[in-house]
Amino acid sequence: MCTNRDKMIEKHIVLEDADPLVFYGVGNANIHLVKALYPKLRIVARGNVLHVMGDELEMCAFEENIQKLEAHCHKYNSLTEEDVLHILHGEKVRQDGVEGVIVYSVTGKPIAARSGNQQQLVRAFRENDMIFATGPAGSGKTYMSIALAVRALKNKEVRKIILSRPAVEAGEKLGFLPGDMKDKIDPYLQPLYDALEDMIPVQKLQEMMEQKIIQIAPLAFMRGRTLNDAVVILDEAQNTTAQQIKMFLTRMGMNSKMIITGDMTQVDLPRGVRSGLSEACGILRDVQGISFIQMSEKDIVRHRLVTRIVKAYKKYDTDEGSDKN
Repeated sequence: MCTNRDKMIEKHIVLEDADPLVFYGVGNANIHLVKALYPKLRIVARGNVLHVMGDELEMCAFEENIQKLEAHCHKYNSLTEEDVLHILHGEKVRQDGVEGVIVYSVTGKPIAARSGNQQQLVRAFRENDMIFATGPAGSGKTYMSIALAVRALKNKEVRKIILSRPAVEAGEKLGFLPGDMKDKIDPYLQPLYDALEDMIPVQKLQEMMEQKIIQIAPLAFMRGRTLNDAVVILDEAQNTTAQQIKMFLTRMGMNSKMIITGDMTQVDLPRGVRSGLSEACGILRDVQGISFIQMSEKDIVRHRLVTRIVKAYKKYDTDEGSDKN
């Protein structure tokens, strides 16, 4: 506790969790407001570090409030001048009233489960260490899984997020694509990048990827690893072979959670090769600690036409099967 009002000190306060661009505001409006509210302190913002000099007692209050501002920015991916005023004046920040929020998007929009099966996925993540979430395109299985992973990382429940996909479409064609291996693989992983960019500011996301806090890699890159202290997501698992998915599942380490997502109507494996996801669901169905969530067209939250398209194809496949019989 600070008691000597006449003592002048200097501190460097590092913004560890908040994105500096969001924290400082458009045109540095937020940091200008903070400076105006603390006229006795000399504040210089450089990158993610605040260099502060001034009265020791004033510094104590300032540092405490900066922590509150950073926590707000970290949670909501947003910090307005109004938020700054409310927090520094000790007032309650206005909330949007949405229940069951998992995380907030980069625009401050709440991301929450929007269907019964999505809510079941949220509960399963809380109660189990491994979840299989299957269902049609647009049912939210991948997006919700990544939101749960981001929340766990924000809450410091895990130290990293690992996202993977089988690059099954690549095959021999991969070598003909331009660029290095990352350039060749990235197109197959783009849906994972898209979801992350919805939830983590671009600069912060880039920093976390450079530090390998968030890792995105093809399934083949998982071999030989033990994945500790992480939320690990395998997307498009219907395109794994039996050997691949077994290899992936046995990478699980201590204090980790795994989510395996897939759509059994979109298998791109060569003819005659059975999906590893289908086999794993059958083998592991009764294993304690593993949860299985089956989503349907009722869970689709994309454009309303997506639901109609899925239903139309489902009817077509059913009719084709009847004709063959």
